[in-house]
Amino acid sequence: MISELKIELNTLINLEYDTAKLQAIIKQTTLKQHTDFEDHYDYLTKLQMENRKLKHRFAVIKKSITEEQETNGKMHNDDNLSITEHLEKVFTSAIANAYPCFCNVRAIIAAVNVSSPFGDYQCNNAMGLSKKMKIEGIIKAARDIAVDIQKCIPESPIIEKLEVSSAGFINIFLSKKFAVRSLTNMLRDGVRPPRVLKQRVLVDFSSPNIAKQMHVGHLRSTIIGESICRLLEFLQHDVIRINHLGDWGTQFGMLIAHLEDCFPNFINESPPIGDLQEFYKESKKRFDSDDNFKKRAYNRVVTLQKGKTESIKAWQHICDVSRKEFQQIYDRLDVTIHERGESFYQSRMLKVVEFLRVKGLLEFDDGREIMWPDDSKSGIPLTIIKSDGGFTYDTSDMAAIRHRVEEDLATWIIYVVDSGQSTHFNAIFKAAKRCGILNSNVHRVDHVQFGLVLGEDGKKFKTRSGDTVKLADLLDEGMKYSLKQLQERGRDQILTPEELVEAQEAVAYGCIKYTDLSHNRISDYIFSFDKMLDDRGNTAVYLLYTYTRICSIARNSGDDFSNLGAILDTYNIKLDHKKEWKLAKTLLKLHDVLIQCARGLFLHYLCEFCYEVCVVFTEFYDDCYCIEKNKSGQIISVNHSRILLCEATAVVLRKCFHILGLKPVSKM
Repeated sequence: MISELKIELNTLINLEYDTAKLQAIIKQTTLKQHTDFEDHYDYLTKLQMENRKLKHRFAVIKKSITEEQETNGKMHNDDNLSITEHLEKVFTSAIANAYPCFCNVRAIIAAVNVSSPFGDYQCNNAMGLSKKMKIEGIIKAARDIAVDIQKCIPESPIIEKLEVSSAGFINIFLSKKFAVRSLTNMLRDGVRPPRVLKQRVLVDFSSPNIAKQMHVGHLRSTIIGESICRLLEFLQHDVIRINHLGDWGTQFGMLIAHLEDCFPNFINESPPIGDLQEFYKESKKRFDSDDNFKKRAYNRVVTLQKGKTESIKAWQHICDVSRKEFQQIYDRLDVTIHERGESFYQSRMLKVVEFLRVKGLLEFDDGREIMWPDDSKSGIPLTIIKSDGGFTYDTSDMAAIRHRVEEDLATWIIYVVDSGQSTHFNAIFKAAKRCGILNSNVHRVDHVQFGLVLGEDGKKFKTRSGDTVKLADLLDEGMKYSLKQLQERGRDQILTPEELVEAQEAVAYGCIKYTDLSHNRISDYIFSFDKMLDDRGNTAVYLLYTYTRICSIARNSGDDFSNLGAILDTYNIKLDHKKEWKLAKTLLKLHDVLIQCARGLFLHYLCEFCYEVCVVFTEFYDDCYCIEKNKSGQIISVNHSRILLCEATAVVLRKCFHILGLKPVSKM
C-alpha cells in the first residue's frame, strides 16, 4: 500500500508540474500569437481532469494508509491479537499490493504442526491465484506468485522470517521476541481476550419443566449452554443467561387440583411436598382414571389463566418446590442462570398475535390460525392459535423472540436445544424474519443443537429398569466413582479431608462436563464413568492431574513464585531449547482457538487445545530440567525461565478450565 502511494504521488507531482507549466505559457501569450493554443488548451483540460482524479485517488489511498498504520500500530503493541487473523490481514494486504486486480482475494492462512520444520503457519494463496491467472490467459508459476506476495509483506511484530516452498506455499516463522513478550505480559496481567466485535447476546439453555426432576436429557443443554456463556463473557460480550422453564400449560390444572385435595390448607401453610416427581405421577394417574377429577383439572387451568388467587398461589407453591430442586443441581454444576419461564410471555403472546394479524400473516385453517414461515408457503406452518382459542409453543416462541429483540435488545440469540427441535427452530427463525422481528443485517440467531447421551449398549441412556436417569443420581454416582479412584491412588492418605472432598468434586463433575464438551456436540456419545475417569488420553482426569503437577513445580523449587511480577523483574523467559519453543508456540494458539469456538459455538476445539497443551508440556518437562537436585535430593539449581514457562502453561489452562466449567485444584 505504501509503495502504491509513492507511485501515485510521483505521477501526481509530474502532472501538477506539466499543468503549471502550461498555465504559465497561456498567461504569457494570446490566441493570436499562438495558433496551436487550442491544442494546448485541450491537453491542459485533460491534464486537469486527470489531476483531479489522481488527487481523489491520492486522498483515498492516504486515508487507507492512515487507518492501516493506526491498526498496525495497535497490533505492534497489542497482546490481544489472534495470530491467524493478524496474518490474514498482513497477507491480504500483500496480495492486493502485489496484484491489484486480485485486491478482493482473502488470504488463506493455515496453522502448521508445532513440530514442523517448515514454519508455524502457511499462506496458501499462490496456487489458486495461478489458476485464476491462467483462466485470464496469464501463465505464471505458483512459486513466482508467492515470491511477489512475499516482497509486499509489510513489517509485522509476529513474523521472524518467511520462506517460499517450491510448490508456492509461503512458510511463516513466528518471532521468539513476540512470543516472550506475549507470555511475559500474560504472566503479569493474566490471559486477556482477543479483540472481537462486542454484541448483546442472549443464551437460552437448560430449560427443565416444573414438577419434573432434571434428568440426563437436560445434561447437555445445561453444560454446553453454561460454557458458551462463559466463553462469550470472556470475549467481552454482554451476555444474558435465560432459563426458559416449562412453567405453564394444561398439566398445571391437574397438579393444582391434586394439591387442593392433598393439602387443603395450602393457602396458609406451605405444602410439604417431599417428592414432586411422585406428586406429578399421582396427579396424572387420577387425571387418566377419574373423569370428575379431569373436569376439575381443566377448570383449574381456566382459573389459573384468569389469575384467580387460589390457583396462582397453588401454582407458585409447585414452582417453588421445583426451583429448589433445580438450584441444587445448578449449584453442584456451578451453573448461573436466570429464570424466565413460559408464563412470563402470556401477555406478550396476545400482543404478538395482534402484531401478526395486523401484518396479514395469519390464515385460518380448519378452525385454527396458522402462519407460514416464508412466502413460498411450503413445509409445516406454525400454529399460532388452536381451534379452541388456546396458544401453542409456536406462539410462545414467537413472543419470546420478539421480546428478546425488542425489549432485551439482543443482537445475537442462541438456543441450546437438542437436534430433535431443529425443524421447529428453523421455522421460528424464518417466520421471525418474514414478519420483520429479525433483521438478517442486524441479528444473528443460532440453534446450538446436540446429539443424545447413550448408554454403554449404544442405546438411549436409561436406568436398568428402563427409566430416565435422574441428573442428581448421575452426579451422586460420579462422586462415588471419583472417590474410589482417589482412594486407589492413595490420595486419601495424603490429602486433608477438605482437600479430598475438593478433589473428589473436581474429578466427578469435571469428568462429566469434559466428556460432554470434548465431543462434537452434534454427535451422540456413550456415557461411561470408566472411560471418563481414565487418567490416560483426552480426559478431564488427565488434564487435572497434569495441571496439579505443573502447580507443584514452582512450589517445590524452594523459591517464592507467588509474586510473578517480582520474578519477571529479575528473570526473563528464554526459548532456546526446541521443546521450550514448541510449548510457547502451543500456548500462543489460545486466541485462535477461542475465536474458532465462538464462530461455530463448538467447545470441543477448546478441549482438544487443552489436551494438546498438556501433551506438549509433558514433552517439555521430560526434556527440560526445571529443578536440578544432587543425589541426596538437595536442590542445586533452579531454571527460573522454565518455571515461568510452567506458570504460563498453568495460567492458560486455568482460563480454559474456567470456560469449560472445570475446577482445578492445586493438590490432587
